[in-house]
Amino acid sequence: MTSDCYNSLQGKRIAVLLSGGVDSSVVVYELVRQGLHPDCFYIRIGATPDSSEAGENGWDCTAEEDMEMATAVAAKYGCHLELVDCHREYWDQVTRYTIDKVRAGLTPNPDVMCNRLIKFGAFHEKRGHDYDLIATGHYAQKEWEAPSNLPQLGEGRMLPWLCTSPDPVKDQTDFLAQIYDWQLAKALFPIGHYVKDEVRQIAEREHLVSAHRKDSQGICFLGKINYNDYIRHYLGEQPGDVVELETGRIIGHHRGLWFHTIGQRKGMGFGGGPWFVVKKDVALNILYVSHGYDPQTAYCQHFPICDMHWLTMPMDHVTDVTIKIRHTPGYLPARLEKLPADGCFLIHAQQPIHGVAPGQFCVIYDANHHRCYGSGEITV
Repeated sequence: MTSDCYNSLQGKRIAVLLSGGVDSSVVVYELVRQGLHPDCFYIRIGATPDSSEAGENGWDCTAEEDMEMATAVAAKYGCHLELVDCHREYWDQVTRYTIDKVRAGLTPNPDVMCNRLIKFGAFHEKRGHDYDLIATGHYAQKEWEAPSNLPQLGEGRMLPWLCTSPDPVKDQTDFLAQIYDWQLAKALFPIGHYVKDEVRQIAEREHLVSAHRKDSQGICFLGKINYNDYIRHYLGEQPGDVVELETGRIIGHHRGLWFHTIGQRKGMGFGGGPWFVVKKDVALNILYVSHGYDPQTAYCQHFPICDMHWLTMPMDHVTDVTIKIRHTPGYLPARLEKLPADGCFLIHAQQPIHGVAPGQFCVIYDANHHRCYGSGEITV
């Protein structure tokens, strides 16, 4: 088994997706210090289907500041920087996916689809196809292996595996679990072997302009936009009842199920709390809440996933796995059971899990949570 190393990168054409943040800035440094000379690209996306609705970049996003930072980093290392406009592709694919899922009462993850459809998708179609590798600032690693059980691949053929970062808090393999195998083969994660503090230290030592820039929070394309304002812009409001799960008592009214997520506590605005969102009835437009975080119905130990996407090869023969259903440092032991329907499995978690919601991605790892096998959509 081998990992991507700098010796194997000599002579390769490398494109760096430079966002202006500290992580991608250190990516450029890491490549240049090894004698490589990558080209840098800033991907322009936006939160509206028509950027003219709210300024050049669409609403109040950080694109101008990002571009300034990216320009400074590229200039510091003598790298060519090019802006690639993926605004329309982002709206047509990622934003539309998000709105359609939210409208249906589901809990989507647009950042997952951004990696698959934009960073390694639309960018590849526009400019990435001219390069051997696409480097990003993701906290993830990649290993290559020649599987002995697949002789049909041919002698010497290697397969890439997506592997976790040593930083459990920053690890982003869950956000990469929907990319295609050819995208994984072409991906390069130069800072994936670091923890976040080490990346910050490098940026400070090298006097990178982005060294003290805060990490982006929330959904990548929203920038400083409030998520509820964004959803309201496209879906409006659809008032309905808020009902206490245990008693059936109406305790208030919501402005739209899409403003709430399973497990939510903050921002409810109802007296007599704390209240926790435990269930949505889309057909009747009812939001169910509970006084406590731990009602029986808020937990789920066995749930189905469908449209399972395998990163490297199908692993449906594996039974003992670890999983994530949200971006957290921990991994949950579980058993994987194949269902008759194609691409569908039943997850048997070792312990009941709080806040399992339809539309979330369940990410599958090996039992030691080192390799990421892929992910499927929860359909409970």
